[in-house]
Amino acid sequence: MSCPICGKPVVVAYHPFCSRRCADVDLGRWLNESYRIPAESEDEAEDGPADETPPKAH
Repeated sequence: MSCPICGKPVVVAYHPFCSRRCADVDLGRWLNESYRIPAESEDEAEDGPADETPPKAH
């Protein structure tokens, strides 16, 4: 396995990184919001899922 930041071999003490430096770089990216998970816009969330069928009238 290699370090996701620099590609060097992983060191057990810093797994999954090779050093404290690479671990800190990764933490900095999280804190600066460089890593993002795509989310639905507010309009899409209000409309509901696209594959949802409307309720049947009784």
